[in-house]
Amino acid sequence: MEFNLDFFSVKNKVIIITGANSGLGLAYAKALGKCGAKIVVAHYDDNTKEIEEYSKENKIDLLLVKGDLTKQNDQNNLIEKTLERFSKIDVLINNAGTIIREPLLEYSEKSWNRVMDININSVWYLSQKVANIFKKQGYGKIVNVASMLSYQGGKFVPAYTASKHAVAGLTKAFANELASLNIQVNAIAPGYIETANTAPIREDKVRNAEILSRIPAGHWGKTDELMGTIVFLSSQASDYLNGAIIPVDGGWLAR
Repeated sequence: MEFNLDFFSVKNKVIIITGANSGLGLAYAKALGKCGAKIVVAHYDDNTKEIEEYSKENKIDLLLVKGDLTKQNDQNNLIEKTLERFSKIDVLINNAGTIIREPLLEYSEKSWNRVMDININSVWYLSQKVANIFKKQGYGKIVNVASMLSYQGGKFVPAYTASKHAVAGLTKAFANELASLNIQVNAIAPGYIETANTAPIREDKVRNAEILSRIPAGHWGKTDELMGTIVFLSSQASDYLNGAIIPVDGGWLAR
């Protein structure tokens, strides 16, 4: 097959993105929608104004589905609403996540369970459900959102670290079993990116200086610096990529 730029096209692909009404997920939704994909935003709160306005301005076919992805019924509703509207699912991007900062020796059961339920349990169950649809379709892609803490330990975020290590492991486990079904499962691992989740770190002058000193690029990443990778992972160009965790980190892991 002769190579052409259509390999990177996501035009008319139906892409579910969880937690895509803010932060990294919003950037993914904007990029993929601008490239012609039909976007399904799974959101927990009502803060959808920005993605709605952006979609209207750029003529993006957008479906908003509100729900709590830690609940099986809400996961089922997300899938049902997507299939009712578009009759297929091409890509699932598991972006929704949370982080709770507490000293390890004081970390509460409530905090642990909340982080694990959102960051890994919902990824497991939703991916399993969508993978069964992909099996019937004969194709599909799952893109998980990992982290630098899929590789490292971090401080004051034991549940987040454990969950992101689990995301990396689950990515590989899914890839091993689903590759023969023409289903690709990979992950993007953002570095230190300017989002609401990282605001407390950036506002800590000492911690911020420590982080910047280790990033070869010399600055915190912007959400739009992840857009190219997410488009690649959602496109035909990544058809032979499976089980990969791709860091987009300004060189953090190479340091």
